[in-house]
Amino acid sequence: MSGHSKWSTIKRKKAKEDAKRGKIFTKIIKEITVAAKEGGGDSDSNPRLRSAIDLAKSANMPKDNIEKAIKKGTGELPGVVYEEFSYEGYGPAGIAIIVDTLSDNKNRTTAEVRHMFSKYNGNLGEKGCVSWMFESKGLIMISKERVVEDVIFEIAIDSGAEDIKTEGEYYEIFTQVSDLYSIKEILEEKGIPLESVELGKFPTTLIDLEKRDIERNIKLLTGLEDLDDVNSVFSNMNIPDDFDITE
Repeated sequence: MSGHSKWSTIKRKKAKEDAKRGKIFTKIIKEITVAAKEGGGDSDSNPRLRSAIDLAKSANMPKDNIEKAIKKGTGELPGVVYEEFSYEGYGPAGIAIIVDTLSDNKNRTTAEVRHMFSKYNGNLGEKGCVSWMFESKGLIMISKERVVEDVIFEIAIDSGAEDIKTEGEYYEIFTQVSDLYSIKEILEEKGIPLESVELGKFPTTLIDLEKRDIERNIKLLTGLEDLDDVNSVFSNMNIPDDFDITE
């Protein structure tokens, strides 16, 4: 499941740019609302909600917005009803892609996702065509510059992490979904600075591509991420750490 550092860096950069425009707020509010609806409004017992709240705070979302989104999810306040839909397909050169969406209109969302796959030479597939290649996990990324390798490996193993990888400029710590925040807290208590903490679907193996195909797939993935109803996009494409992303 290793090799996600480059794409995570791209997504974090994009999220910061979207936050400046306020664009990311709508997506985060949807995620908070659905997370609260599915798992309750207590972030201590709802890892998905806690992850969404952390994302909201990193985007400098006002506290009132967060609280209102939670209450809409738990039914304490009226609001739009969002449903979760996942789409699966293939990008150029055959990489596997999963698109998680939160929408109040499935027909609209399906049309937009299908159009984006077609626009960038991908193919929208049937449900289940690629999901078997992915596992739901927690991922904590830590910059190599901030901590000694032996220290982070020992702490991560002792705290119950499933796997630890060294990728480019980062250590990648994979966890069970339910263990993500308990391990995060242990690392923070030890004074370990964290680069990012996320829940996601990670491929069991990665596909290496030629430079041209990587560039084509990045256009598709970022195009999907830009859709208003899209919450998360995952693929099994390996992006080398020395790959130069051309904007």
